[in-house]
Amino acid sequence: MELKNVVKDKKFWIASFIITWAAALQGHMMWLQRQDSFKQKFGNPDQPQNSN
Repeated sequence: MELKNVVKDKKFWIASFIITWAAALQGHMMWLQRQDSFKQKFGNPDQPQNSN
């Protein structure tokens, strides 16, 4: 199969989109996990600290 035919194939674009979407979702989930662990370690900056 030639490269020109692969680029024209719909299945190629659908598979590429699904792979890209899955990679973006995984990256987003890793980012959310980092945010949660930061909040657990240092607290949530949106909530005021009680200094009593």
